[in-house]
Amino acid sequence: MEHELRRAAFGDSPGRDVWEALSASSSRLRWLAAVVLGGQGHYAAAATVLDALRHDPDPVIASLALSTRASHHRQLGAHHLARPLDGLAFERVRTADGGDPDGIDALGARTDALLGLAADSLGAGRLAEARRLHARVEETGAWRGSVRRGWVSAEIELASGQAHAAVAPAEEAYGVSTSTGALRHELKSALVLGTALVVWGTPDGTTRGVELVECELNHSAEMGLHPLIWPSALVLVGHATTVGAVAINRATEALSCVLRRADPVSRQVALDSPWVPTGLLRSGEPPNADPQTNFLTD
Repeated sequence: MEHELRRAAFGDSPGRDVWEALSASSSRLRWLAAVVLGGQGHYAAAATVLDALRHDPDPVIASLALSTRASHHRQLGAHHLARPLDGLAFERVRTADGGDPDGIDALGARTDALLGLAADSLGAGRLAEARRLHARVEETGAWRGSVRRGWVSAEIELASGQAHAAVAPAEEAYGVSTSTGALRHELKSALVLGTALVVWGTPDGTTRGVELVECELNHSAEMGLHPLIWPSALVLVGHATTVGAVAINRATEALSCVLRRADPVSRQVALDSPWVPTGLLRSGEPPNADPQTNFLTD
C-alpha cells in the first residue's frame, strides 16, 4: 500500500482515491493519505488525520504532520495559523538524518519546516526574514526538498518585485519535478514558472508562461487538484484573451469546492483573508487579491 500512496502523494497518480488508507494502522500511511487529500482540496478530512498525527511518537511523522497542516492553512491565507505549526514541526526533529527518496525522514522534515517558516514570513510581508530562513535550508539530496526550495525562492523574488530573478529557481523546480515524474509537483512548478514568466513580461516569456499555465490548469482540472485550479485560472485572466470568463468560472468553481471541503475555522479564515480571492464568489468579477504571489500549496 505504501508504494501506491507514494505514487499518489509524490508520483504519477495524484487524483487517486485514498480514503481507505485513512484507517491504516501505520502512521506513515495515514500521513501519505492526508498529503494526497490535501492536494485534492479535502482539507477537513486531511486536518482530522494531521491533527492526530502531530502527537505521533515518531518525531518525523509528527513533524511532517505539523508542516502539512501548516501548508493547508497557507493555502487558505492563514499564514498566522501556519507559523506556530511550522515552528513546532522544526522543534520536533533534533537530528538531520536523510536517505528517504521522498524526504520522509528527519532531514526532509526539517526542510519542510524551515521552508514553511520562510513561506509564513513571506505571507506576513517580512521578506528579509523569509530570505534568511530560506538560506538556512540544507541540501537534502531528496527531490521534493529541491522542488519546494525552488518554489519558495521564486515566490520571494516575486514578492520583492524581482520577477526576472524568480525565473531561474522556478525553472529548476520545474525541471526536477518533471524528471522525477512527480505530477502534482510538476503541475505546481509549471504554475510557479508560468507566473514568473508572465509577471516578468517579456514577449517570449509571456507566451511561454501562458502556455504553461493553460496546460497545467487543464491537467489539474482533470486530476481534481482544486487548490491548483483557482490560482491558475486567475493568472490567465488578463493575460490570455481567449479564456476570460471561462477562467473566472473555473476559479470560482474550484475555490467554492475547496471552501466547502474545509473545516469551519479554516473556511472562515479564508473568507476573511486578503490572500484568498473570495470576492469572486460573491461578484463573479476578478478579485482584488493577487493570486500571483501566493502559491505555497504543498
